[in-house]
Amino acid sequence: MRSRRFGAGLVLAVAGCLAAACGGNGGSGGEGTAASGGTDTAAKAVVGVDYPRSDTDFWNSYIQYVPKFAGELGVDLKTTNSQNDVAKLAANVQTQIGQGVKAVVMAPQDTAAVAPTLQQLEGKKIPAVLVDTRPDTGNAFMVVRADNRAYGEKACKFLGEKLQGKGKVVMLEGDLASINGRDRTEAFNDCMKQNYPGITVFGEATKWDGAVAAQKLSTRLTANPDIKGVYMQSSFALAGTLQVLKQRDLLVAPDDPKHVFIVSNDGIPQELKDIAAGNIDATVSQPADLYAKWALSYAQAAAEGKTFQPGKTDHDSTIIEVRPGLLEDQLSAPLVTADGGTYGDISSVKHDDKSLWGNNLS
Repeated sequence: MRSRRFGAGLVLAVAGCLAAACGGNGGSGGEGTAASGGTDTAAKAVVGVDYPRSDTDFWNSYIQYVPKFAGELGVDLKTTNSQNDVAKLAANVQTQIGQGVKAVVMAPQDTAAVAPTLQQLEGKKIPAVLVDTRPDTGNAFMVVRADNRAYGEKACKFLGEKLQGKGKVVMLEGDLASINGRDRTEAFNDCMKQNYPGITVFGEATKWDGAVAAQKLSTRLTANPDIKGVYMQSSFALAGTLQVLKQRDLLVAPDDPKHVFIVSNDGIPQELKDIAAGNIDATVSQPADLYAKWALSYAQAAAEGKTFQPGKTDHDSTIIEVRPGLLEDQLSAPLVTADGGTYGDISSVKHDDKSLWGNNLS
């Protein structure tokens, strides 16, 4: 892959160009030159996008946003869906290579097994942009992601404050084969140990499977009926969790002594509705819209030969170097609550805030 280390002025200038091309507020300026959106080069960019799955509300939302932003950028899309299967992902990328794509956007759910596909793309000098997940090994032009350790910490501090540092909580973990599942799990556990040692955490591996999550939550509640908190690492577990609580007469208002405090993770419209209804108490809004917007923007920039380096961007994020040769743009992902209050040192956004993508999805 080509070097990404030009001056800080160039990264800001390019970021500003991309924001303008996507209909944003414009960039912060800076030195150097960068092509603006709508050029002949940008209009001819052919980008392959592999959707990771279509069985969750979050990823279906992402799938809606991709063609929207592709149209604004003038990107020609070649799309596939790997359906949570890394072998299908590899085959899909091979198909896209045959279609002449100049960059590939993907969101591999197995962050270890994607390495050979990344190596193949690198060998063919086709830049890869990864969304939501970071590869355990291998190179990519850019990873577009939020800080998943911050997800776990925000959930921890919300529950820790609500439970006043005492009691029992269940963490419905994602797939630990994914960097996201590992980051959220480790950060939640570390935060609880450091800040709320009086809270017992029951970790339940679910592999992002809602039925498994519901069954394990039910089993835990049978053995520990005094559980007072649940952290769902994704909205995959939302419907099942609420059904389990309803069956046990625990789906009650937040001011009821029997209430079980729930933090989810995605920011889908249904979560925001459930916060308003008092069914759940918080979520972390994972930016489905910005994942699509900036993944396509970076893919277009890569196809045009632009480069980036670590530092602040003009779209409220920070590019970090997670290891030599791999950059990650960590997008903002706020804690969302009913009251928009502060929990520990974590501020939150109220559930009906119009800045949340979940309140703007048509």
